[in-house]
Amino acid sequence: MKLERKDILAALETITVAGEGKNMVESGAVQNVITFGDEVVVDLLLTTPALHIKKRAEVDIIKTIHEKVYEKAKVKVNIKVEAPEKPENPNLIKGKSIPGISNIIAVASGKGGVGKSTITANLAVTLSKMGFKVGVLDADIYGPSMPIMFDVEQAKPTSVEVDGKSKMQPVTSYGVEILSIGFFTKPDQAVIWRGPMAAKALNQMIFDANWGELDFLLIDLPPGTGDIHLSIMQSLPITGAVVVSTPQAVALADAKKGVSMFLSDAIQVPVLGIIENMAYFTPEELPDNKYYIFGKEGAKNLAIDLQVPLLGEVPLVQSIREAGDYGRPAALQTGSVLETVFEEITRNVVRETVNRNETLPPTEAIKITTMAGCSAVKK
Repeated sequence: MKLERKDILAALETITVAGEGKNMVESGAVQNVITFGDEVVVDLLLTTPALHIKKRAEVDIIKTIHEKVYEKAKVKVNIKVEAPEKPENPNLIKGKSIPGISNIIAVASGKGGVGKSTITANLAVTLSKMGFKVGVLDADIYGPSMPIMFDVEQAKPTSVEVDGKSKMQPVTSYGVEILSIGFFTKPDQAVIWRGPMAAKALNQMIFDANWGELDFLLIDLPPGTGDIHLSIMQSLPITGAVVVSTPQAVALADAKKGVSMFLSDAIQVPVLGIIENMAYFTPEELPDNKYYIFGKEGAKNLAIDLQVPLLGEVPLVQSIREAGDYGRPAALQTGSVLETVFEEITRNVVRETVNRNETLPPTEAIKITTMAGCSAVKK
């Protein structure tokens, strides 16, 4: 029996394409039909790669042609899949920008005790020394430490009027604008809040503050990957994240989770790199000696594994702890090893920020576009 193309098309019009509500011919899924005597070849284009849908379509075509055209027809079905371009993730978290703030950098860690706040404070003062305008938002609601590290425990943000609205004026120390929940609680007072209340307090410090013009706003996040992190991501268009870890396996495992959080489909925040804190111990009397107390090159290997930059290694030096306790970040120690270490790390952070802004879609915030300030004072 000689099969007719029109008969085959008429039969295929009785088959509905899964998920579209239209028949195969009307929807354009049937690309071509060729007949040779009792043989027929159907070229089918599907937009869904699911195996069960492809198989179902093939079975339906063969069955329908046998039932409606010729039961002994030799049917071959060629299926091609062209999935439509994936739309922008509707769950992608985007915040609104703060006018005047160019880059918002989240400093995070998978676990507590790795020195994340110390790194944040020293990055901030080093950026300020380089000539950038810098702010720090202490988002560690339950353990704020920036007032101590910047020697402003007794300070209180003042109220100023901006465009007819009352705003909080951040506290300034060492050229860095700072806001912390620690300014609004007593030193011995515990913050006993549920997530929504903490998120509300953060939003007030973010959007009800007179930050002015900033090249960088550093956000000192609490440890982990919890509610505060999501609140920040929902509130602000984060330019990138810096993850802090120590070399030991336990810290690295949690740091990996921290990186994973930022790179997840729901958040999609670029990771600028990893900083290894407490990389090695150097005694003051033996400045050339290095003792790898917590392991060696753990963060370096993690950075290679996750394909993110290693921004630098910070040694375990007694003066770092003392500087934090006395409220004068160690990076301010002119001519010291620590000053050199933090200058290198900060240059790397700036470089990765510039690279991120040049190669990835822009956020709603304005971007820096030069390396000004990395080797000389910003003009």
